[in-house]
Amino acid sequence: MLRAPFAIYPAVLAACVLAAGCSSTPEDKTAGWTPERIYSEAREELSGGSYDKAVPLLEKLEGRAAGTPLAQQAQLDKAYAHYKGGEKAQAIAALDRFMKLHPASPALDYALYLKGLVNFNDELGMFGWLSRQDLSERDQKAAKDSFESFRELSTRFPESRYANDARQRMTYIVNSLAQYEVHVARYYFQRGAYVAAISRAQTALADYQNVPAQEEALYILVKSYDALGMTQLRDDTQRIIDATYPHGAAGLKDKGDPWWKVW
Repeated sequence: MLRAPFAIYPAVLAACVLAAGCSSTPEDKTAGWTPERIYSEAREELSGGSYDKAVPLLEKLEGRAAGTPLAQQAQLDKAYAHYKGGEKAQAIAALDRFMKLHPASPALDYALYLKGLVNFNDELGMFGWLSRQDLSERDQKAAKDSFESFRELSTRFPESRYANDARQRMTYIVNSLAQYEVHVARYYFQRGAYVAAISRAQTALADYQNVPAQEEALYILVKSYDALGMTQLRDDTQRIIDATYPHGAAGLKDKGDPWWKVW
């Protein structure tokens, strides 16, 4: 009889372990909150730049307010929080999910605009390429994805409040992508890879029309053809330059060669 307490000890111990485990579970401070209060708290975190704290609140709101406009707003705000927090993949996933679940949402134009912003790189321009030593390895997929999102927005929602900005960003992306191709062509030319330089310059001319980078692309073709002894193609291309740019890029020929001819 005296051994009975020891016989039940393992069970008591197990119960204590379970109780300890339960007590260590984080308390859900939002348990008694209304959806409106959760949203208010999430907006405060967003406004304060605490994007990592806003995301879990918005996720709770999605579940608590499922099927309501507030839940849709939570999905968009969560995508925005991921975007501002530098979590591009999560932002894109949240936006793709939103557009799949709510194809007729009045906020669809904003979702497309935000998706374009997530992929938009404002360092694509003149000096962004300097961040990579080998220009031929730079990935331009994000820029092209950004362009497609802005294009869909401006096509489907031409009167959207975001459409004008989207169109301006599209122009910037096209100019930047063309300039990138020209930078790569120059990279190859400077290393004596003239065939590769010709290929990239021709890509810039074929894929991007009426952009500032076209003159330099033609100039690289002239220099590359000359280096390869392809005099007929060199002279034909030079005639195109003379006919298309009689005064040089932006009238710079009268003031000396354009900046890129110094190399």
